[in-house]
Amino acid sequence: MRARVEELLGGHVTEAVTQTGGFSPATAARLLLDTGRRAFVKAVAPGVNDVAVSLYRDEARVAAALPPGLPAPRLLTSFELDGWVVLLFEDIDGRPPAMPWRRDELDRVLAAVDELSATLTPAPIAAPPIAELLGQSFRGWRLLLTEDQDGLDPWITRHLAALAELESGWERAAAGNTLVHADLRADNVLLTDERVYIVDWPYACLGAPWFDRLGMLPSVAMQGGPRPGELLTDPDPAVTCVIAAFAGFFVRQSRQPPPPGIPTVRAFQAAQGEVAVDWLRERTGWS
Repeated sequence: MRARVEELLGGHVTEAVTQTGGFSPATAARLLLDTGRRAFVKAVAPGVNDVAVSLYRDEARVAAALPPGLPAPRLLTSFELDGWVVLLFEDIDGRPPAMPWRRDELDRVLAAVDELSATLTPAPIAAPPIAELLGQSFRGWRLLLTEDQDGLDPWITRHLAALAELESGWERAAAGNTLVHADLRADNVLLTDERVYIVDWPYACLGAPWFDRLGMLPSVAMQGGPRPGELLTDPDPAVTCVIAAFAGFFVRQSRQPPPPGIPTVRAFQAAQGEVAVDWLRERTGWS
């Protein structure tokens, strides 16, 4: 695999710096070649996490189709070898946002997200509807109706049937013709002095133009940023419906065993779930 990477990049790798962060059980490294060329490689091995292998294939397909000029790293090439799925991107000399969030950086990122949503409306590439991509995931409250409810927040238990009903309308509420990233968090953002780059696009789909801003706000609050209600004030009931879907997803997923190779993701989901539930409590006004 390493020899194939060097063949495709036209030189020998003299330095590989592992990039930390995110929730993928795979290799991610910035490469320097003896030719002076730089590139970024991400590669997932077989037998660790089958979902990750599928996501890397999806990301390769989406990244190859994204139009030039978007604030997303350009895919150089991708290949599969002995069960590995390998993606090679242009190297972005950037850094993740500081944690906890700094307001100036957050404002930059949110402005970039809004601008990107406008640019991607209508979607410039073929992509599945958001309901098709996330329909099986955004059923958290409905699934919890039939599962063990020990340890749930009393407010959730008291309103679980109503939450399940509210969640059930999220597919219609989130529909749209914008190409959305659908997995936007600080670990999928790179900052340079001139630009905000959005990375990791395996979940790209068609949805409402506000979906990406909404989806990243629970993680913003749990990582030291403002509360979601301060950053998205649209009173549209459709927004409340999608918040309910996110909250149900985070809460239920946080109660599941960790997926293979990703031991920390459940705690991250639980923290986002707390924020999303508080936001939902504010939006609904339910006591």
